[in-house]
Amino acid sequence: MHYKIYEAHGVEDMFRYRNRETADRIAAKLKGMELNIRLMHVCGTHQDTIVHFGLDSIFKECGVEMRQGPGCPVCVTPTREYEEVITLARKGHVVASFGDASRVMGLKSSLIDLRAEGHDVRIVYGIEDAVKIAKQTDRSVVFMAVGFETTAPSTATTILSGPPENFTVLSCHRYMPPALDALLGLGEVRLQGLMEPGHVSTIIGVEPYEILSQKYRLPQVVAGFEPLDVLMAVYMLAQQVERGEAKVENEYTRVVKNRGNPKALEAMEKVFEPADVEWRGFNIIPRSGTQLRKKFQRYDARKVFEDELKSIEEQTFKQPEGCRCGDILRGVADAEECKLFGLVCTPEHAVGPCMVSAEGLCNIAYKYGQRKR
Repeated sequence: MHYKIYEAHGVEDMFRYRNRETADRIAAKLKGMELNIRLMHVCGTHQDTIVHFGLDSIFKECGVEMRQGPGCPVCVTPTREYEEVITLARKGHVVASFGDASRVMGLKSSLIDLRAEGHDVRIVYGIEDAVKIAKQTDRSVVFMAVGFETTAPSTATTILSGPPENFTVLSCHRYMPPALDALLGLGEVRLQGLMEPGHVSTIIGVEPYEILSQKYRLPQVVAGFEPLDVLMAVYMLAQQVERGEAKVENEYTRVVKNRGNPKALEAMEKVFEPADVEWRGFNIIPRSGTQLRKKFQRYDARKVFEDELKSIEEQTFKQPEGCRCGDILRGVADAEECKLFGLVCTPEHAVGPCMVSAEGLCNIAYKYGQRKR
Protein backbone atom coordinates (compact mmCIF):
# COMPACT_ATOMS: atom_id res chain seq x y z
CA MET A 1 0.00 0.00 0.00
CA HIS A 2 2.72 2.47 0.91
CA TYR A 3 4.28 2.24 -2.54
CA LYS A 4 1.19 3.88 -4.02
CA ILE A 5 2.31 7.16 -2.50
CA TYR A 6 5.81 6.74 -3.99
CA GLU A 7 4.53 5.71 -7.42
CA ALA A 8 2.17 8.64 -7.68
CA HIS A 9 5.06 10.91 -8.63
CA GLY A 10 7.04 8.51 -10.80
CA VAL A 11 10.40 9.49 -9.31
CA GLU A 12 13.24 6.99 -9.35
CA ASP A 13 16.14 5.81 -7.19
CA MET A 14 17.45 8.28 -4.59
CA PHE A 15 15.30 11.14 -5.88
CA ARG A 16 12.27 8.93 -5.46
CA TYR A 17 12.94 8.80 -1.73
CA ARG A 18 13.73 12.51 -1.33
CA ASN A 19 10.76 13.94 -3.20
CA ARG A 20 9.39 16.98 -1.35
CA GLU A 21 5.84 16.67 -2.66
CA THR A 22 5.62 13.06 -1.55
CA ALA A 23 7.04 13.99 1.85
CA ASP A 24 4.39 16.69 2.21
CA ARG A 25 1.67 14.17 1.37
CA ILE A 26 2.87 11.73 4.04
CA ALA A 27 3.23 14.53 6.60
CA ALA A 28 -0.31 15.71 5.82
CA LYS A 29 -1.63 12.20 6.46
CA LEU A 30 0.23 12.06 9.76
CA LYS A 31 -1.16 15.44 10.83
CA GLY A 32 -4.65 14.31 9.94
CA MET A 33 -4.37 11.39 12.36
CA GLU A 34 -4.12 13.75 15.38
CA LEU A 35 -1.42 11.66 17.02
CA ASN A 36 0.16 11.73 20.44
CA ILE A 37 2.63 8.85 20.36
CA ARG A 38 6.21 8.09 21.31
CA LEU A 39 8.33 5.95 18.98
CA MET A 40 11.92 4.78 19.09
CA HIS A 41 14.48 3.91 16.47
CA VAL A 42 17.78 2.11 17.09
CA CYS A 43 20.04 3.37 14.32
CA GLY A 44 22.49 6.25 14.14
CA THR A 45 21.89 6.60 10.40
CA HIS A 46 18.17 7.02 11.02
CA GLN A 47 18.93 9.74 13.55
CA ASP A 48 21.19 11.53 11.08
CA THR A 49 18.47 11.41 8.43
CA ILE A 50 15.84 12.66 10.87
CA VAL A 51 17.86 15.68 11.99
CA HIS A 52 19.62 16.41 8.68
CA PHE A 53 16.36 16.63 6.72
CA GLY A 54 14.34 18.33 9.45
CA LEU A 55 12.04 15.37 10.02
CA ASP A 56 12.25 15.97 13.77
CA SER A 57 10.31 19.21 13.27
CA ILE A 58 7.74 17.46 11.09
CA PHE A 59 7.25 14.72 13.68
CA LYS A 60 6.78 17.28 16.44
CA GLU A 61 4.10 19.05 14.40
CA CYS A 62 2.39 15.69 13.84
CA GLY A 63 2.32 14.67 17.49
CA VAL A 64 5.11 12.10 17.17
CA GLU A 65 7.95 11.99 19.68
CA MET A 66 10.95 10.05 18.35
CA ARG A 67 13.62 8.67 20.67
CA GLN A 68 16.91 7.01 19.76
CA GLY A 69 17.79 3.79 21.54
CA PRO A 70 20.95 1.64 21.56
CA GLY A 71 21.66 1.98 17.85
CA CYS A 72 25.29 3.11 17.88
CA PRO A 73 27.72 0.15 18.09
CA VAL A 74 30.71 2.24 19.16
CA CYS A 75 28.53 3.78 21.88
CA VAL A 76 27.09 0.58 23.35
CA THR A 77 30.51 -1.08 23.60
CA PRO A 78 31.36 -0.73 27.31
CA THR A 79 34.49 0.79 28.81
CA ARG A 80 35.75 -2.66 29.84
CA GLU A 81 36.14 -3.75 26.21
CA TYR A 82 37.93 -0.55 25.23
CA GLU A 83 40.25 -1.08 28.17
CA GLU A 84 40.97 -4.61 26.94
CA VAL A 85 42.25 -3.42 23.58
CA ILE A 86 44.09 -0.49 25.19
CA THR A 87 45.84 -2.96 27.49
CA LEU A 88 46.92 -5.08 24.51
CA ALA A 89 48.29 -1.99 22.78
CA ARG A 90 50.29 -1.14 25.90
CA LYS A 91 51.65 -4.69 25.93
CA GLY A 92 53.25 -4.12 22.53
CA HIS A 93 50.72 -5.66 20.16
CA VAL A 94 49.70 -3.91 16.97
CA VAL A 95 46.07 -2.86 17.42
CA ALA A 96 43.80 -2.16 14.45
CA SER A 97 40.61 -0.23 15.09
CA PHE A 98 37.92 1.79 13.39
CA GLY A 99 38.46 5.54 13.66
CA ASP A 100 35.52 6.27 15.96
CA ALA A 101 36.35 3.41 18.32
CA SER A 102 39.96 4.56 18.59
CA ARG A 103 38.85 7.85 20.17
CA VAL A 104 36.64 6.38 22.92
CA MET A 105 38.13 6.58 26.40
CA GLY A 106 39.01 3.55 28.47
CA LEU A 107 39.76 4.12 32.13
CA LYS A 108 42.28 6.91 31.58
CA SER A 109 43.14 7.03 27.89
CA SER A 110 42.06 6.06 24.37
CA LEU A 111 43.78 4.20 21.57
CA ILE A 112 44.50 7.53 19.89
CA ASP A 113 46.20 8.69 23.09
CA LEU A 114 48.35 5.57 23.04
CA ARG A 115 49.31 6.16 19.42
CA ALA A 116 50.48 9.64 20.39
CA GLU A 117 52.64 7.98 23.06
CA GLY A 118 54.30 5.79 20.43
CA HIS A 119 52.25 2.59 20.62
CA ASP A 120 51.38 0.90 17.34
CA VAL A 121 47.71 1.69 16.79
CA ARG A 122 46.41 1.55 13.22
CA ILE A 123 43.16 3.08 11.98
CA VAL A 124 41.44 0.79 9.46
CA TYR A 125 38.28 0.85 7.37
CA GLY A 126 37.57 -2.85 7.84
CA ILE A 127 38.91 -6.19 8.96
CA GLU A 128 40.51 -6.76 5.54
CA ASP A 129 42.90 -3.87 6.24
CA ALA A 130 43.86 -5.45 9.57
CA VAL A 131 44.61 -8.78 7.86
CA LYS A 132 46.85 -7.00 5.35
CA ILE A 133 48.78 -5.46 8.25
CA ALA A 134 49.23 -8.91 9.79
CA LYS A 135 50.58 -10.27 6.50
CA GLN A 136 53.17 -7.50 6.37
CA THR A 137 54.61 -8.02 9.86
CA ASP A 138 55.77 -10.77 12.19
CA ARG A 139 54.25 -8.98 15.18
CA SER A 140 50.93 -9.85 16.76
CA VAL A 141 48.01 -7.89 15.25
CA VAL A 142 44.73 -7.51 17.16
CA PHE A 143 41.60 -6.26 15.41
CA MET A 144 38.90 -4.67 17.58
CA ALA A 145 35.73 -6.01 15.95
CA VAL A 146 32.97 -3.54 16.83
CA GLY A 147 29.49 -3.63 15.34
CA PHE A 148 26.10 -5.28 15.20
CA GLU A 149 24.97 -8.01 12.81
CA THR A 150 25.86 -5.61 9.99
CA THR A 151 29.63 -6.02 10.36
CA ALA A 152 29.80 -9.40 12.12
CA PRO A 153 29.57 -11.38 8.83
CA SER A 154 32.78 -9.78 7.51
CA THR A 155 34.58 -10.85 10.69
CA ALA A 156 33.14 -14.35 10.38
CA THR A 157 34.10 -14.80 6.72
CA THR A 158 37.61 -13.52 7.45
CA ILE A 159 38.04 -16.09 10.22
CA LEU A 160 36.70 -18.83 7.93
CA SER A 161 39.22 -17.84 5.26
CA GLY A 162 42.15 -18.70 7.56
CA PRO A 163 43.97 -15.41 8.30
CA PRO A 164 47.68 -15.32 9.32
CA GLU A 165 48.66 -16.98 12.61
CA ASN A 166 49.72 -13.63 14.07
CA PHE A 167 46.19 -12.24 13.60
CA THR A 168 43.54 -12.23 16.35
CA VAL A 169 40.15 -10.63 16.90
CA LEU A 170 38.80 -8.99 20.02
CA SER A 171 35.13 -9.65 19.34
CA CYS A 172 32.88 -6.79 20.44
CA HIS A 173 30.04 -7.68 18.05
CA ARG A 174 26.52 -7.56 19.43
CA TYR A 175 23.11 -8.93 18.49
CA MET A 176 20.32 -6.34 18.31
CA PRO A 177 17.13 -8.34 19.16
CA PRO A 178 18.24 -9.36 22.70
CA ALA A 179 19.06 -5.72 23.48
CA LEU A 180 15.64 -4.60 22.29
CA ASP A 181 14.07 -7.26 24.52
CA ALA A 182 16.12 -5.98 27.47
CA LEU A 183 15.21 -2.37 26.70
CA LEU A 184 11.49 -3.07 26.47
CA GLY A 185 11.66 -5.26 29.57
CA LEU A 186 13.02 -2.36 31.62
CA GLY A 187 9.89 -0.34 30.88
CA GLU A 188 11.66 2.98 31.54
CA VAL A 189 10.25 4.59 28.41
CA ARG A 190 6.69 3.88 27.35
CA LEU A 191 6.69 3.32 23.60
CA GLN A 192 3.96 2.89 21.02
CA GLY A 193 6.26 1.56 18.29
CA LEU A 194 9.77 0.67 17.16
CA MET A 195 11.45 1.59 13.89
CA GLU A 196 13.99 -1.14 13.20
CA PRO A 197 17.37 -0.59 11.51
CA GLY A 198 17.70 -1.37 7.83
CA HIS A 199 21.39 -2.34 7.97
CA VAL A 200 20.94 -4.95 10.70
CA SER A 201 17.73 -6.19 9.10
CA THR A 202 19.50 -6.73 5.78
CA ILE A 203 21.40 -9.50 7.56
CA ILE A 204 18.87 -10.93 10.05
CA GLY A 205 15.67 -10.26 8.12
CA VAL A 206 12.26 -9.49 9.61
CA GLU A 207 11.43 -12.67 11.53
CA PRO A 208 13.65 -12.10 14.63
CA TYR A 209 11.57 -9.05 15.58
CA GLU A 210 8.27 -10.91 15.60
CA ILE A 211 8.68 -12.30 19.10
CA LEU A 212 9.00 -8.74 20.43
CA SER A 213 5.69 -7.68 18.91
CA GLN A 214 4.04 -10.76 20.39
CA LYS A 215 5.64 -10.34 23.81
CA TYR A 216 5.13 -6.59 24.22
CA ARG A 217 2.17 -5.95 21.88
CA LEU A 218 4.30 -3.41 20.05
CA PRO A 219 4.15 -2.30 16.39
CA GLN A 220 7.44 -2.49 14.49
CA VAL A 221 8.53 -1.35 11.03
CA VAL A 222 11.87 -2.05 9.36
CA ALA A 223 12.93 1.17 7.62
CA GLY A 224 15.43 2.35 5.03
CA PHE A 225 17.53 5.48 5.41
CA GLU A 226 16.19 8.04 2.97
CA PRO A 227 13.79 10.75 4.24
CA LEU A 228 10.75 9.13 2.65
CA ASP A 229 11.74 5.75 4.11
CA VAL A 230 11.69 7.21 7.60
CA LEU A 231 8.50 9.22 7.05
CA MET A 232 6.71 6.23 5.61
CA ALA A 233 7.89 3.96 8.44
CA VAL A 234 6.46 6.41 10.98
CA TYR A 235 3.20 6.55 9.02
CA MET A 236 3.02 2.74 8.98
CA LEU A 237 3.65 2.62 12.73
CA ALA A 238 0.98 5.27 13.34
CA GLN A 239 -1.49 3.24 11.31
CA GLN A 240 -0.79 0.17 13.43
CA VAL A 241 -1.28 2.18 16.61
CA GLU A 242 -4.55 3.58 15.27
CA ARG A 243 -5.81 0.10 14.35
CA GLY A 244 -4.65 -1.47 17.61
CA GLU A 245 -2.25 -3.82 15.78
CA ALA A 246 1.11 -5.15 16.88
CA LYS A 247 3.03 -6.71 14.01
CA VAL A 248 6.28 -6.37 12.11
CA GLU A 249 6.12 -4.64 8.72
CA ASN A 250 8.89 -4.08 6.21
CA GLU A 251 9.09 -0.66 4.58
CA TYR A 252 12.59 -1.42 3.23
CA THR A 253 11.48 -4.22 0.91
CA ARG A 254 13.86 -3.15 -1.84
CA VAL A 255 16.76 -4.39 0.34
CA VAL A 256 15.50 -6.37 3.35
CA LYS A 257 14.10 -9.85 2.84
CA ASN A 258 11.98 -11.74 5.32
CA ARG A 259 14.75 -14.18 6.26
CA GLY A 260 17.65 -11.82 5.72
CA ASN A 261 20.92 -12.93 4.16
CA PRO A 262 21.25 -16.71 4.59
CA LYS A 263 24.94 -16.84 3.62
CA ALA A 264 25.88 -14.13 6.10
CA LEU A 265 23.86 -15.80 8.85
CA GLU A 266 25.48 -19.15 8.08
CA ALA A 267 28.98 -17.67 8.35
CA MET A 268 28.12 -16.04 11.68
CA GLU A 269 26.65 -19.29 13.00
CA LYS A 270 29.81 -21.21 12.07
CA VAL A 271 32.20 -18.78 13.74
CA PHE A 272 30.31 -17.26 16.68
CA GLU A 273 28.28 -18.46 19.60
CA PRO A 274 26.11 -16.16 21.74
CA ALA A 275 27.57 -14.78 24.95
CA ASP A 276 26.15 -12.87 27.90
CA VAL A 277 27.73 -9.42 27.68
CA GLU A 278 27.42 -5.93 29.11
CA TRP A 279 26.13 -3.03 27.04
CA ARG A 280 26.87 0.56 27.96
CA GLY A 281 23.84 1.85 29.83
CA PHE A 282 22.65 -1.68 30.58
CA ASN A 283 23.72 -4.56 32.77
CA ILE A 284 24.55 -7.96 31.34
CA ILE A 285 22.18 -8.83 28.48
CA PRO A 286 21.92 -12.62 27.97
CA ARG A 287 23.05 -13.99 24.59
CA SER A 288 23.53 -10.51 23.15
CA GLY A 289 27.25 -10.75 22.38
CA THR A 290 29.52 -12.92 20.27
CA GLN A 291 32.44 -15.11 21.17
CA LEU A 292 34.44 -17.26 18.81
CA ARG A 293 33.61 -20.95 18.89
CA LYS A 294 36.16 -23.34 20.34
CA LYS A 295 37.52 -24.43 16.97
CA PHE A 296 38.47 -20.80 16.19
CA GLN A 297 39.96 -19.86 19.57
CA ARG A 298 43.43 -19.48 18.05
CA TYR A 299 42.04 -16.23 16.57
CA ASP A 300 40.35 -15.12 19.82
CA ALA A 301 42.42 -12.35 21.43
CA ARG A 302 40.74 -12.94 24.81
CA LYS A 303 41.90 -16.56 24.80
CA VAL A 304 45.32 -16.06 23.22
CA PHE A 305 46.23 -13.16 25.53
CA GLU A 306 44.25 -14.28 28.56
CA ASP A 307 47.15 -13.75 30.97
CA GLU A 308 47.80 -10.22 29.70
CA LEU A 309 44.15 -9.30 30.21
CA LYS A 310 43.79 -10.64 33.76
CA SER A 311 44.32 -7.19 35.25
CA ILE A 312 41.08 -6.02 33.58
CA GLU A 313 39.02 -8.37 35.76
CA GLU A 314 40.02 -6.49 38.91
CA GLN A 315 39.05 -3.06 37.60
CA THR A 316 35.87 -1.15 38.43
CA PHE A 317 34.30 0.60 35.46
CA LYS A 318 32.07 3.62 35.87
CA GLN A 319 30.60 6.10 33.43
CA PRO A 320 32.48 9.43 33.37
CA GLU A 321 31.08 11.80 35.97
CA GLY A 322 28.17 13.80 34.59
CA CYS A 323 28.02 11.85 31.31
CA ARG A 324 24.53 10.59 30.45
CA CYS A 325 25.49 8.41 27.51
CA GLY A 326 24.03 5.34 29.23
CA ASP A 327 20.68 7.08 29.75
CA ILE A 328 20.70 8.30 26.15
CA LEU A 329 21.26 4.76 24.84
CA ARG A 330 18.20 3.56 26.77
CA GLY A 331 16.11 6.43 25.38
CA VAL A 332 15.68 7.93 28.85
CA ALA A 333 17.41 11.22 27.97
CA ASP A 334 18.19 13.39 24.97
CA ALA A 335 21.60 14.91 24.25
CA GLU A 336 20.58 18.39 25.36
CA GLU A 337 19.54 17.02 28.77
CA CYS A 338 23.16 16.17 29.58
CA LYS A 339 24.80 19.05 31.45
CA LEU A 340 28.11 18.34 29.70
CA PHE A 341 26.67 18.56 26.18
CA GLY A 342 28.24 21.29 24.05
CA LEU A 343 30.17 22.72 26.98
CA VAL A 344 32.61 20.24 28.50
CA CYS A 345 31.73 17.57 25.94
CA THR A 346 32.23 18.37 22.23
CA PRO A 347 33.39 16.24 19.28
CA GLU A 348 36.92 17.66 19.71
CA HIS A 349 36.95 16.90 23.45
CA ALA A 350 34.40 14.13 23.85
CA VAL A 351 33.66 12.80 27.32
CA GLY A 352 31.46 9.89 26.26
CA PRO A 353 31.17 7.76 23.12
CA CYS A 354 27.77 9.26 22.23
CA MET A 355 29.71 12.40 21.31
CA VAL A 356 32.65 10.54 19.75
CA SER A 357 30.84 8.40 17.19
CA ALA A 358 29.28 9.83 14.05
CA GLU A 359 26.31 7.56 14.85
CA GLY A 360 26.00 8.87 18.40
CA LEU A 361 23.00 10.98 19.35
CA CYS A 362 25.16 13.68 20.95
CA ASN A 363 27.48 13.95 17.95
CA ILE A 364 24.54 14.31 15.57
CA ALA A 365 22.77 16.82 17.81
CA TYR A 366 25.95 18.89 18.12
CA LYS A 367 26.77 18.76 14.40
CA TYR A 368 23.38 19.94 13.17
CA GLY A 369 22.80 22.17 16.18
CA GLN A 370 25.97 24.08 15.28
CA ARG A 371 24.64 24.62 11.77
CA LYS A 372 21.32 25.92 13.10
CA ARG A 373 23.07 28.25 15.52
